[in-house]
Amino acid sequence: MNDTRMLAYVETMAALLKLPLDAARTQRVAVNLQRTAAMAALLEAAPLAAHDELAEIFRPAAFLPNNDGRE
Repeated sequence: MNDTRMLAYVETMAALLKLPLDAARTQRVAVNLQRTAAMAALLEAAPLAAHDELAEIFRPAAFLPNNDGRE
């Protein structure tokens, strides 16, 4: 998305959400959103498979049978 379209998007969303954004803040939000979109595009382009996801490494510890989780 080019600068003009991103700025229009931010202005439209701010209006729909009734966010009071002045022109300078709207411009900063548009720049940051465009930067975030560029980073997301890099991640989407990375050749990763489902087994590359590290989220499965986290496993919450089970509570002991006589412990309700409070100290």
